[in-house]
Amino acid sequence: MAQRILSLAAEEGPERLQEALQSLPEGELGDMVTRQALKGRETAALLRGIFKGSPCSQRSGVLRRLQVYKHCVPLVESGDLHLGKVSEIIGLLMLEARQLPGHALAELASLFVDVIKGGSLTNGKSLELFSTVLTALASSKENLAYGKGELNGEEFKKQLINTLCSSKWDPRCVIHLANMFRDIPLSGEELQFVVEKVLRMFSKLDLQEIPPLVYQLLLLSAKGSKKTVLEGIISFFNQLDKRQKEEQRVPESVDLEVATMPLDQLRHVEGTVILHIVSVINLDQDLGEELIRHLKTEQQKDPGRALCPFSVALLLSVAVKHRLQEQIFDFLKTSITRSCKDLQFLQASKFLQDLFPQQYDITAVILEVVKNSAFGWDHVTQGLVDLGFSLMESYEPKKPFGGKAADNNYGLSKMPAQQACRLGASILLETFKVHEPIRSDILEQVLNRVLTKAASPVSHFIDLLSNIVVSAPLVLQTSSSKVTETFDNLSFLPIDTVQGLLRAVQPLLKVSMSVRDSLILVLQKAIFSRQLDARKAAVAGFLLLLRNFKVLGSLSSSQCSQAIGATQVQADVHACYNSAANEAFCLEILGSLRRCLSQQADVRLMLYEGFYDVLRRNSQLASSIMETLLSQIKQYYLPQPDLLPPLKLEGCIMAQGDQIFLQEPLAHLLCCIQHCLAWYKSTVRLCQGAEDDEEEEEEEGVGFQQNFEEMLESVTRRMIKSELEDFELDKSADFSLSSGVGVKNNIYAIQVMGICEVLIEYNFNIGNFSKNKFEDVLGLFTCYNKLSEILKEKAGKNKSALSNKTARSFLSMGFVSTLLTALFRVLLWRYTSIPTVVEESGKKKGKSISLLCLEGLLRIFNTVQQLYSAKIPQFLQALDITDGDAEEADINVTEKAAFQIRQFQRSLVNQLSSAEDDFNAKETQSLITVLSTLSKLLDPASQQFLQFLTWTVKVCKENALEDISCCKGLLSLLFSVHVLYKSPVGLLRELAQDIHACLGDIDQDIELEGRCHFAVVNAKTAAPTVCLLVLGQVDKVLEEVDWLIKKLTSLGSDTSGNEKDPSQASNQTQALEKGVILQLGTLLTVYHELVQTALPAGSCVDTLLRSLSKTYAILTSLIKHYIQACRSSSNTIPGRLEKLVKLSGSHLTPQCYSFITYVQNIHSESLSFVEEKKKKKKEDEAAAVSTVMAKVLRETKPIPNLIFAIEQYEKFLIHLSKKSKVNLMQYMKLSTSRDFRINASVLDSALQERNSEDAENEPHNDQSSTAEQTDENQEPKKKRQRKK
Repeated sequence: MAQRILSLAAEEGPERLQEALQSLPEGELGDMVTRQALKGRETAALLRGIFKGSPCSQRSGVLRRLQVYKHCVPLVESGDLHLGKVSEIIGLLMLEARQLPGHALAELASLFVDVIKGGSLTNGKSLELFSTVLTALASSKENLAYGKGELNGEEFKKQLINTLCSSKWDPRCVIHLANMFRDIPLSGEELQFVVEKVLRMFSKLDLQEIPPLVYQLLLLSAKGSKKTVLEGIISFFNQLDKRQKEEQRVPESVDLEVATMPLDQLRHVEGTVILHIVSVINLDQDLGEELIRHLKTEQQKDPGRALCPFSVALLLSVAVKHRLQEQIFDFLKTSITRSCKDLQFLQASKFLQDLFPQQYDITAVILEVVKNSAFGWDHVTQGLVDLGFSLMESYEPKKPFGGKAADNNYGLSKMPAQQACRLGASILLETFKVHEPIRSDILEQVLNRVLTKAASPVSHFIDLLSNIVVSAPLVLQTSSSKVTETFDNLSFLPIDTVQGLLRAVQPLLKVSMSVRDSLILVLQKAIFSRQLDARKAAVAGFLLLLRNFKVLGSLSSSQCSQAIGATQVQADVHACYNSAANEAFCLEILGSLRRCLSQQADVRLMLYEGFYDVLRRNSQLASSIMETLLSQIKQYYLPQPDLLPPLKLEGCIMAQGDQIFLQEPLAHLLCCIQHCLAWYKSTVRLCQGAEDDEEEEEEEGVGFQQNFEEMLESVTRRMIKSELEDFELDKSADFSLSSGVGVKNNIYAIQVMGICEVLIEYNFNIGNFSKNKFEDVLGLFTCYNKLSEILKEKAGKNKSALSNKTARSFLSMGFVSTLLTALFRVLLWRYTSIPTVVEESGKKKGKSISLLCLEGLLRIFNTVQQLYSAKIPQFLQALDITDGDAEEADINVTEKAAFQIRQFQRSLVNQLSSAEDDFNAKETQSLITVLSTLSKLLDPASQQFLQFLTWTVKVCKENALEDISCCKGLLSLLFSVHVLYKSPVGLLRELAQDIHACLGDIDQDIELEGRCHFAVVNAKTAAPTVCLLVLGQVDKVLEEVDWLIKKLTSLGSDTSGNEKDPSQASNQTQALEKGVILQLGTLLTVYHELVQTALPAGSCVDTLLRSLSKTYAILTSLIKHYIQACRSSSNTIPGRLEKLVKLSGSHLTPQCYSFITYVQNIHSESLSFVEEKKKKKKEDEAAAVSTVMAKVLRETKPIPNLIFAIEQYEKFLIHLSKKSKVNLMQYMKLSTSRDFRINASVLDSALQERNSEDAENEPHNDQSSTAEQTDENQEPKKKRQRKK
């Protein structure tokens, strides 16, 4: 039959063909097509023949065509046909579909929907036909039956898509369906349906099927709904990452139904998806813009959802395209600093911590991206590197090189920038460790920045370089050429940069001979350079090499050894293997360095400071170094035993024309000798029990040791005998820096003082606490002190910049720490055990011994906290003699700190309870500062912290301190501790009530109750001290409230994220709203007290007016938030807000206007007083008048701002009243007009003057006007009296 139809189809006329087709039984047509298709014979020709004999103009033809379509769809989906045959059939059906009438298309489309619902699709080939059918249907003008009504083609298509997106899809056909929708013209609403449906299907698919589906979805987004597509993809992978983390945290999950996904599989899928998104953005730039726009909006609402590891990795991959790089990096840098600020903000307030228990940290997120990128995310690495360098350059340290204190500065403004810079370095270091291909690029960029940014601080880049080298010195051998290129520029770099750079690459020198050799060549050239900096760089380099290339037999110095990880083993093997070569190499370097002893003082000074370190690390060089030092000191030492002074100081200076310079830093030379000798003697003692092979060398060592000891003994004896006149440095000597003689004397004085310090340390160390040596030490100190006093006296007379600089001390840290260890215990014991009264006899002019003890303690506590925070447990452990053997892990910092705090608490109580004559304000202030410093070591959640807070509150309540600085310190301590326990608003209200009671009311007729919560608030301290402190703390609370309102607003506008758990979001919003309103409500009661207080003109009034303006601005922000909430939903405003508005209307706004009047009155009084003086003395007082006028203008400037803020608040209250249908304005009294206000008293006096002149003509008017005026004067008074 098939053959017959084919032959009939070849004829020109269709009549016979139509007859043959009509004669076929109902199922025969389909079977024939199936048979022909399975045999693979002329299927397309058969179908064309059937269509030719089934014209759409005839109903039977349409039905026959529909029958063919209905049969072919399951046939092509059955999988029985060859793909080529399927494509051929579908292609033909698509061509013929456009000829079908609307009702047939509708029936065919409905069939497809049923097929999809039933899950019968296997290869999805028939969907190409479905897209053609829907497209043709959309353009049909025919009315089609749908349910009980009729729809046109476009509406019918919309209903079908809606039905399709609402039904269940077989996961196998999702990709085919997404691909199909690309070919269908969709309206915005239809596209949104489709996109949301596809996104919902993500969770039902196997992980490996996600990337191709994402790709189809991205191509579909070319039609629109870009934001929904991106948001869905990011949200899906964010949830997967969270689930993966949870599974890692709890390995044996209780929920066994959830299949654990392999981590590497997830990361590879994420990487592929990111690649797909980047490739589509390359074709569609609008998608990239939409990504940035979407993440910026999300970041305002919920940073944790916007910047998750997946979205950050995506941004960094997109950033490689330079058109978007600047936008992306700016966004990321802003987000990083904002996250750091928010974290800091939260850590400083217990109130905020309770509201936000989970804190988002973007730093951890970005470092997680670096970790994830190890799974083949090569497209992310370049973005990571660029971001790392961008952060390091944007937030580089502003302090001079070497300013390590900056790293420990806890200032709010500086910390986020420092954290961002450290994050940049961490990103680069971790990326370097993870990604081998990009290592050379990172190293090259770091080295380039060290060279090109030499003028600005490069310490952060040098620290990064050091960490890179330490992490992999062997790996760096492949990039050694870049390091050697850098060495060529050493001569042009500042000395600090050179030293840092050489220290950083030091581990590399141990494993790479070529790098070491190239460095030596550069240094040998530099040592003969004309530039001083180049010679200093050469000395620094050679000293570094001497320290690190050990000669065989050298003792290792445990305190100076540097760990360089696993590669240390190879480095040490290398060092031992070549130790013989090292000896020759080191001696050659020493020879080069000896030449430097004839150069400038700066070069010699570097040598003297470096020799001791070399000796400690490379003990076999001892004899060479000691001989060099001995020959150098002999040039200036006078051996005659009775000759004074013992050293030739004139040989240490050099004249060039009129200028005099230091040529030989003699004190540094002696200091170096003293340290080297002490080290040598201790080393000899260590080795005395060992084998003694090299007798000659030992004899030689004993020789120079004896020489040095005799020399130092002689110098000590003669220095004690010497008078200042022997050095030409008596009181009459010229020390001015303007003359040559003065410069010479200054140089001599500094050298003599340095020599005394060196000899003090030497004699103390060898004295073994003997009386004779201590007498020598005191004799040397007398010499030092005389000279020091003369220099101070001369510096006082001659106020030059240089004279104010203190000479650097030559006492070593070891010596100082020996003294301090003994002295600290004495200080602590003496201060906490001996009452101040006992030591009256020990008082000198200036400070008492107690105060000196206390200042010493304070400085030590501060130093440890700021510079050695990691060692605080050991420090506290060392203070506690009773518990010396505890392990470091067992040290409870809070307990130890609380023990120390209790001792100082007793001392403060003794001070406060002492008689007025015995009260020492400076000591009290120092005690409060010590307590404040130690309180930072307490854990805010501990019982000890609560006890300390309770004690501080008690001290403030019971002690009427009248000293301003002590009061300020005590209240600052109270606030800093209280804020870590709970919100301080209740405390502020009590303090405000005390200030009001102390200073009185602005209405003099009102008598206040004699209430007093805090005795520390009294007539002397209430204003301005306590008032300004309270307002300062109020401002901090306002900042917190403002921050919370911004969070509230972002949560309110975040509708998309609340779909999954709207109740949780609603609970959080309610908690935030409650917190904000309670804080503001209590603050209004604080202001209620302060604006009724008769504050003196000046800083208090000015600060209060500004603070009030800020409060009204924040109240307005809150009202705007509720206006927005009313717009987005039909929520009514909470009762709490109504109470807050009522409170502001009754307890604040009217009092604000009264306070403004009070402020204007006190200023007008001061102006009228000045005017009177001006009349008396016009010329003399002109300047005073202008000063007072300027002051009044400055202090009244905040008044218009406050009035504007109040009026803005009331304006938005009216808006909210309309939106919420709640009359909030009923609580607000009509504001006083500030543009035109009749001053009753001024008008009264003016009228009286006028009436006295016209009394004869109009006596009646006089009485009436006076009566009226009296009435006007009386009314406000009645209003004010109600306040009682």
